[in-house]
Amino acid sequence: MAELADLEDPQVRAANEKRGDDHGVNLGKLRALAKRLKTQQELALRLWETEDTAARLLALLICRPKAFERDELDAMLREARAPKVHDWLVNYVVKKNPHAQELRVAWLADPDPVVASAGWALTTERVAKKPEGLDLAELLDVIEAEMRDAPERLQWAMNHCLAQIGIEHPEHRTRAVAIGERLEVLKDYPTSPGCTSPFAPTWISEMVRRQQAR
Repeated sequence: MAELADLEDPQVRAANEKRGDDHGVNLGKLRALAKRLKTQQELALRLWETEDTAARLLALLICRPKAFERDELDAMLREARAPKVHDWLVNYVVKKNPHAQELRVAWLADPDPVVASAGWALTTERVAKKPEGLDLAELLDVIEAEMRDAPERLQWAMNHCLAQIGIEHPEHRTRAVAIGERLEVLKDYPTSPGCTSPFAPTWISEMVRRQQAR
């Protein structure tokens, strides 16, 4: 914790707080510290218990993802309100855990939109890598009905799933693009030069173009 305190940078904190992340540690330096510490599950658990955002990010880098029980991960997700902690927990830990699919189903139906967004993130992973058993048409039905009015983080997660369905599954591409065009979610989102817009029809078109150019 003393090392993390020494890494605190007011400018980094100011930038992070604009995104809802209450810490001031450069992520490159945080990863370097994690690389030095290597995997230490017990230390990771103790760091998580501090409730400090930088400490929790470090914990997620040095933990053993497969060591957590289902209920532990569920509780951790509900505590992970900082966006970066939430994102790393889902992507670095839950996706590698044997309970990932059970949690995906439970979280999708959760009334808490932040928890539900994790369920959609795990679903997007399935859409891209292991779509067998998913009802993609039903997912599109839910996205079409709920995405426009969803809270921001849930909306982002649903939009990512919409785009992934359109990118990876040609048989659903026309409908995915049509849903995006009708709902217009993130249509006017500011995008830096050279980056792909998160507006689903644009995103789908660009990624399909890249696939076909290979």
